[in-house]
Amino acid sequence: MIRLLSVELTRLRWRRAVLMLIALAVVVPAVMFAATAWNTRPVSDQELEQARSQLDNRYSQRDLRQCAREPQNYGLDLDAGEAGVAEACEQQILSWYVSRTPLDLAGESKEGTLLGVAAVVCLLMLLAGTTFVGHDWNSGSMSNQLLFESRRLRVWAAKAIAVSLVALLLGAVVMTLYWMGLRGLAGSRDLPIPVGVTRDGLQVCARVTALAAGSALGGFALTMLLRSTVATLGVLFAVSIAGGTIIGIIGSDGSARWQPQYNLAAVVAGDVTYYDQSSVPTECLTGQRVPVDVDCDGEQTISAAQGATYSGVVLALVCGASVASYRRRDVP
Repeated sequence: MIRLLSVELTRLRWRRAVLMLIALAVVVPAVMFAATAWNTRPVSDQELEQARSQLDNRYSQRDLRQCAREPQNYGLDLDAGEAGVAEACEQQILSWYVSRTPLDLAGESKEGTLLGVAAVVCLLMLLAGTTFVGHDWNSGSMSNQLLFESRRLRVWAAKAIAVSLVALLLGAVVMTLYWMGLRGLAGSRDLPIPVGVTRDGLQVCARVTALAAGSALGGFALTMLLRSTVATLGVLFAVSIAGGTIIGIIGSDGSARWQPQYNLAAVVAGDVTYYDQSSVPTECLTGQRVPVDVDCDGEQTISAAQGATYSGVVLALVCGASVASYRRRDVP
């Protein structure tokens, strides 16, 4: 099995399309990191001086006078005194001309670019899995491979392990480097780092790494089942467009719990909250007085464990169908 796995890893290394996808999984996060670093950079002295020069125009002076008269309209403290209000107004007006949102690690780990990098890595690994084995079917080399190893289950397993292992390693490296890069960037700028946020980010990286491996395995298994990269991409596109609608039609009550996008988002982010009207008691919808002991909150939460279970069951079904098809169907 080790020798067969080595052969599959070598074959994977010679797939130019797969190498391109792997390169994109490194380059795109690097570009996103550079963009995040640039967009959250501190305001320079030169930019600050240029902004101060804007305070001399008549419109800014008008705003300063209005702010001094009615500081509460600008969200300022009335008890700061005349001098304090004047300084606060100047800083408030100045921020209109030069304002840049600083890097927020807590926000990045929950709904920022870290989740964007996760989506890119998982999508590219899914494409790598389907491209890797799709070439074997398109070129007709699958039958030649079975001449050297006739036990189809071993061939399927070796290919699955190879593509999953590469996705696992790549996901771990890319996600960890990206997050620790953001952590180092925040430290170099002396920004406050909340307690536990580093751990939370690393947990996101771990979940995304597992999801990237699962995506590569899923793309591989589906292509082994359909025996065509194009067919696999077509099925995935159809599921992404119409899958949620079909689930909603089949099970209208509580169907949001089974939407793929919510469960995948729960795996990545740790949990996801959605509104489920079917969970709201009828007393809350009649317009009459609601009893105190009735909860009218229709928000529901999908945990990471629930999302992982959902994704794992779907992946197991696809892999099972793929193995059964590969063992029984003729190989051209």
